[in-house]
Amino acid sequence: MFVSRPPAASILHADLDAFYASVEQRDDPRLRGRPVIVGGGVVLACSYEAKALGVRTAMNGGQALRHCPQAIVVPPRMSAYSEASKAVFRVFNDTTPLVEGLSIDEAFLDVGGLRKIAGTPVDIARRLRADVLAKVGLPITVGVARTKFLAKVASGVAKPDGLLVVPPDEELEFLHPLAVERLWGVGEVTAAKLRTRGLTTVGDVAMLPEAALVAMLGRASGRHLHALAHNRDPRPIEVGKRRGSIGSQRALGRSPKSAETLDAVLAGLVDRVSRRMRSAGRAGRTVTLRLRFDDFSRVTRSHTLPQATGQTRALLVTARALMAEARPLIEKQGVTLVGVAVGNLENETTVQLALPFDKASNDELDSALDHVRDKFGNNAVTRGILLGRDQGITVPMLPD
Repeated sequence: MFVSRPPAASILHADLDAFYASVEQRDDPRLRGRPVIVGGGVVLACSYEAKALGVRTAMNGGQALRHCPQAIVVPPRMSAYSEASKAVFRVFNDTTPLVEGLSIDEAFLDVGGLRKIAGTPVDIARRLRADVLAKVGLPITVGVARTKFLAKVASGVAKPDGLLVVPPDEELEFLHPLAVERLWGVGEVTAAKLRTRGLTTVGDVAMLPEAALVAMLGRASGRHLHALAHNRDPRPIEVGKRRGSIGSQRALGRSPKSAETLDAVLAGLVDRVSRRMRSAGRAGRTVTLRLRFDDFSRVTRSHTLPQATGQTRALLVTARALMAEARPLIEKQGVTLVGVAVGNLENETTVQLALPFDKASNDELDSALDHVRDKFGNNAVTRGILLGRDQGITVPMLPD
C-alpha cells in the first residue's frame, strides 16, 4: 500500500533579534548585556534586557524609563541599520535564490531544492545563523517548517537567538497549544473577541467549524483563521514581490497636539509616501489613515478614489478628509500615532486622477521637488507647511 508523505519542512523564516538595539550593542561593546532603548520620546526599539523589565516598542519614553530606570537611551542611526540589513540580505541571497523579504530584518527562504549541494534544511539553517553572526555580527532566529505561516510562528517561539524545527508529523501538536495571538491577523481586537468566547489557544479555534468563525469575525477573517489553525497555508515563496501598499507612520508621544500640528504631520507623511510611490513607479487608489489613541486603542479610516494617482496633492486632500472624519475621536481620546498608507497599487502608466485643480502644475511641482531632493538630499527643500517642523525619523525599509 502506498502512503503519501507530506512535503519536508524546508521553508525558513529568518528574523533578526531586536534589530536596531542589536546593531547598537554590536557597535558599542559597552552596551552588550545591558538594557538599551533606541529613541527618546518614543521607544523605536529595545534590547531583550530592556524587554525583560517591561519596556516595549512604541512605548512613551518616560513610561519606559519608569519600567527600566537603568536603561541606556541611544539615538537611532538609520544609516547603520540600513547597511546591516543589506549585509544580512546578502547572506540570505548567498544561501538560496528563493528569498522573499518581509521587512529589513526578516525574510522567508525556500531551501527545499538544495539538499544535494547544501545539506538538509536544518543544516542550512544552522549555517545561515552562523554566517549572519560571523559576517554581520548580529544574532538571528530561524524557524523551519513546511509552510510560511508555521515557519514564522516557529521563529517567534524560538526567540531570541534560537533555531526551531517543526517536523511535518508534529505540526498540529506544536501549533494547537499556542495562544491565539500567534495566529497571523489576530491583534488585540480579534484576540479579545476570541477570548471572551473562551477561545484562548489555537487548538480552541481549530475545534470550531469555519461557519462559526465566519459568523463571529466576518467571512475573510473567519476563513483565514480557520485555515491557519489547521496549518493550511499553500503560499509559495515569492521572489521580487512588489508591495501591495506603501505607507509611513509617526509616533507623536502623549502630549496634546493642535489641529495645525496634526495637519503638518499628515502632510509630511503624505509627502513621504507619495515620493516613495513615484520613485517606485506606482500609483494607488485607496488612501488609509491609521490612528492610535492615548489608551492604545486604534482606528482606521479609508477611502478609495475613482482612479489611481501618485500626486501628493490628490492624496493629501483625501487624507485630510479622513482626518476630519476622525476629529471627534481625536479630541476625545488624544492621538499618539498617525499613519498613512496608499493601497490598490498599479504601475504608474495608470491614468492619473483628475481633481478640480491644475493637474499639470501639481505634477511639475512633485517632479521638481523629487529632482532637488535626489540631487541635494531630502532636507534640501520642503513644503511651506513643513518649514521649521521636525518630520520625524525616516525608517529604512525594503525597496518598494
